[in-house]
Amino acid sequence: MAPKSAQVVQEQIVVATRGRGLVDVTAPLEAFAASSGLSYGVITVFVQHTSASLLITENADPDVHRDLETLFQRLAPDGDTAFRHRAEGPDDMAAHARSALTATSLSIPLVNGRLGLGTWQGVYLWEHRTSAHRRHLVFTLVGA
Repeated sequence: MAPKSAQVVQEQIVVATRGRGLVDVTAPLEAFAASSGLSYGVITVFVQHTSASLLITENADPDVHRDLETLFQRLAPDGDTAFRHRAEGPDDMAAHARSALTATSLSIPLVNGRLGLGTWQGVYLWEHRTSAHRRHLVFTLVGA
């Protein structure tokens, strides 16, 4: 049997955040995968910003999200006097540091037309700024 040729499907979405915290983007990613009509491949998710990031983490216990925020408050506190970059306020450089410590892109397998996530995994946009923003995500699926 001849191998199927790979196809590429891409979509851009805008996610409104309410300020610092995690926004679940698993559902729009699942919808994108389902609408592609493809069965197998790799989906990449990319956030087009330097003060927000992406994370695959626990989707059942909200304490995990709170604890991650507590950790990052310790690692990159707002208003740290060691930071020089404060162009947009005391959370500005902290947001850039948090983004640098996490990821701006993720790769997720597509298995039988569905995201190949584990039972307790979800895909999240992590807003690192304290005020609301509109964040742009690019989903790209290469598969067959």
